Amino acid sequence: MKKILSLVLVSALGGIMAIGAYKLFLENDNKVMVTPTETTAFLPTNNLSSINNILEAPDFTIAAENTVHAVVHVKNVSISSGQMTFEDLFFGRSPQRAQLGTGSGVIINADGYIITNNHVINNAHKLSVTLNNNETYDAEIIGTDPKTDIALLKIDAEEDLPYVTFGDSDNAKVGEWVLAVGNPFNLTSTVTAGIISAKSRDLTGRSAQSFIQTDAAVNPGNSGGALVNTNGELIGINTAITSQTGSYIGYSFAVPSNIARKVVEDIMEYGNVQNGVLGIKGGTFSSEAAEEIGVDYTKGVYVAEVIKNSGAEKAGLLKGDIIKRLDNIEISKFEDLSGYIKTKRPNDKVNVEILRDGKLKEFRVMLTNPEVFSVNFMNMELQDLPNSLKDKFNIDYGVMVKSSQNKWLYSNLGITDGYIITGINDIKIESIEDISTLKQSYGDDILDKIKKMEYINLRGERKEVIFR
Repeated sequence: MKKILSLVLVSALGGIMAIGAYKLFLENDNKVMVTPTETTAFLPTNNLSSINNILEAPDFTIAAENTVHAVVHVKNVSISSGQMTFEDLFFGRSPQRAQLGTGSGVIINADGYIITNNHVINNAHKLSVTLNNNETYDAEIIGTDPKTDIALLKIDAEEDLPYVTFGDSDNAKVGEWVLAVGNPFNLTSTVTAGIISAKSRDLTGRSAQSFIQTDAAVNPGNSGGALVNTNGELIGINTAITSQTGSYIGYSFAVPSNIARKVVEDIMEYGNVQNGVLGIKGGTFSSEAAEEIGVDYTKGVYVAEVIKNSGAEKAGLLKGDIIKRLDNIEISKFEDLSGYIKTKRPNDKVNVEILRDGKLKEFRVMLTNPEVFSVNFMNMELQDLPNSLKDKFNIDYGVMVKSSQNKWLYSNLGITDGYIITGINDIKIESIEDISTLKQSYGDDILDKIKKMEYINLRGERKEVIFR
């Protein structure tokens, strides 16, 4: 052990002597100067706002304070059939009972106009609205639109009421902070926060809806309440949740404010909702469709068919076109298209950017009233035969049953949606114009004058029926 320590000490001493000799005799007398350099970290300007959001939490207090005073508690008293007793059955009575439903609404101007959901006020026998200051008013239904689930109410107050201003839901961004304000479980003036999780969300599977999806907590009673941004601007009307329990589990949905605003403006000006149609049939562009036509992307709406006499046909759109933009709105899927068109009216003009043969083209399309493309006949809504059915059944004439409320024809002949009517009273039916001509010539006695009908069923079988 002593020998090892001696060796270590000798080695260390030798090293020190060698370094000292180098410093004294061999190293040049050069001075090294370290010059400090000024460095700057460059950050992309478009990321600064997101960095600020990370460093500083958003302040919801002003938006919340402004919104809670304009969100009301809607109470709907409806009359439903009660449970029948033996005594009711004996005397032929139909017992009725009052049922209370609750929801929320948003005041949109100082005169007392209120937006809510149609399902909140459906079948109302009596409606009342309670403000945040606990004042209660009777409410009048001005109009409803079940398709968008929007309703417009009116209350009469002696003073100007607080209200929420509309924001532009098209400009709302995924990831943006939002507040949901309403009356869940009869807990008045409740505010919850979250972000926009997705846009143009459809819950039907038929691309018929275009909801804003958010993770702000929404529960029963929130329906009809406000979805606002951090500026307190209304960007949606809270409408639905998706849940196996009926309570919030992380997903809620709101009608975009641009759609809700257009609906209530139509109700106030026209008494009903004015719907415009582009005049195409299609769907979200899939990878299979992309591969079939030889392109390497899947964003856009594929035009499967252009409806005859529509604005799209008159403007020059063709089957196979891929719609990429409507005005300044990017179209990634069919819900983007349907949601934007719902903010428009017949005769409005829309810039449609399409991709055709690898080149971008732009068309100016005038939206058309949907009534131009269908006619009601014998409680059936009929429309011109789509090209897809012409090809499928190898036929170039006829009209398709778009929807039917004729229970007699259904129960006796099975005529329902998708059937093709080809002849009436030995008159060849080529289009809905022929149906309109028949209605005009037969007048009010049309049901008595229909003696024969020819049609094609869903299996492609040709049938005819004689009415006696």
